[in-house]
Amino acid sequence: MSVNKVILLGHIGSDPEVRYPEKDNPIAFVSLATNEPSGKSIEKPEWHNLVFYGELASMAERYIRKGTQLYVEGKLSTREYEDRMNIRRKRTEIIVNFFEILGRRQT
Repeated sequence: MSVNKVILLGHIGSDPEVRYPEKDNPIAFVSLATNEPSGKSIEKPEWHNLVFYGELASMAERYIRKGTQLYVEGKLSTREYEDRMNIRRKRTEIIVNFFEILGRRQT
């Protein structure tokens, strides 16, 4: 038996980047910052790469904005790709299967 489940609570770093590789199948990408309390006065955020597919991507595009506080459930996934300079890279992402908007930062 094995488990691959991620639960995060944090703030979105930028508006979603949405792509449409197929006409009715969007993919949305955003970054999420989390902070763990520490004894130090300065907390360093940990940044997570979130990926939304299909209807979740459409919802992310409509409702998620920079600063939104988000609760996320998903699974951890690592993929390899070649960048524009033909260098092989690895990227670890959270494939989101559920999210809930908890609030927005006041501007």
